[in-house]
Amino acid sequence: MDFYLSEGGVRTILPFGELDISGNEELGYRPFQLMVASVAGCSASVFRKVLDKKRIAIDDLKISADVEKSPDEANKIISIHLHFVVKGVNLKKDQIEKSMEIARKNCSMIRTIEDSVKITEKLEIVNLSN
Repeated sequence: MDFYLSEGGVRTILPFGELDISGNEELGYRPFQLMVASVAGCSASVFRKVLDKKRIAIDDLKISADVEKSPDEANKIISIHLHFVVKGVNLKKDQIEKSMEIARKNCSMIRTIEDSVKITEKLEIVNLSN
């Protein structure tokens, strides 16, 4: 990946398009937003693949991320809490929990930072009627 100076930050061009990165939200994505999005996005993608492999159908998945930064270390991210809300019909809690454990073990973004950033997860299952 190549990065180039842009107005107020840096830019990279990826196969999906241009990505502007800046400490100023008006000029691009803030680095901490990209870090959290990487963790949540990776986790969701791997979780979905695990569910698909186990043939567990879901209707919806929402992940909310809460970030805690250190007030003493230049806003260093010290923890990310992911709240998963999984909706579907006849979902079995034990199967979904096991799938989440497998996803966590296979998410490259979580594995990359888990020794320096505390990652926690909460699972909420909403069973919909037929």
